Amino acid sequence: MAELGWRVEGWTASERPGPMVLEGRAARLEPLGPGHVADLFAANRLDDAIWAYLPYGPFADAAEYGAWVAENAGRADPLFFAVIDRSTGKAGGVMSLLRIAPEAGTIEVGHICLSRGLQRTRAATEAIHLLAHWAFGAGYRRFEWKCDALNRPSRRAAERFGFSYEGVFRQATVVKGRNRDTAWFAMIDRDWPCLEAAYRAWLDDGNFDAAGRQARSLRELTAPCLAASDPG
Repeated sequence: MAELGWRVEGWTASERPGPMVLEGRAARLEPLGPGHVADLFAANRLDDAIWAYLPYGPFADAAEYGAWVAENAGRADPLFFAVIDRSTGKAGGVMSLLRIAPEAGTIEVGHICLSRGLQRTRAATEAIHLLAHWAFGAGYRRFEWKCDALNRPSRRAAERFGFSYEGVFRQATVVKGRNRDTAWFAMIDRDWPCLEAAYRAWLDDGNFDAAGRQARSLRELTAPCLAASDPG
């Protein structure tokens, strides 16, 4: 007799995300729109390296970037958000929910483009937490992160954020005329209670001194929640 997976009792399709604002203490996610172009272009132009692994960019000027925003804002999948750092009130990055499959309970975070000023800040970490918290609250069973297998910073970030390593899909696609092997990471619903506690402990004001230095790293807090670690 064939061996089958466990029965998922009471399963119903997850909620499909739409335009929404997600509020945190350090970050706010709001639907990407023309009003974010000036802040984002100014923040992004400080380092063209942020575009290396994305299928678009860098952009020559604000008008060209604005055209990209106009083309992508309001799409249902990918559903783009501007990441607002509440300490400055300015947009410093973009991320999206994509490959949205409510019938399977799977959803991905991607198109992550954070300016150098936003990377590794409380706002950037809270932005990921806000999307994960929404996804599992909406009934998704699986929250994915994928990146170019050569993108070591993204692979390290995925693990820091609590996504477990699942392997590499060889020759997955072609980006800007170059081969891309894709590294897969995910967290699932049964990981989430452990990860939720880790995020809340890291984001707590008591984890930071007056100079903003962390007492415990997020990597330290999420490590016990991982099903598998990235060997790369």
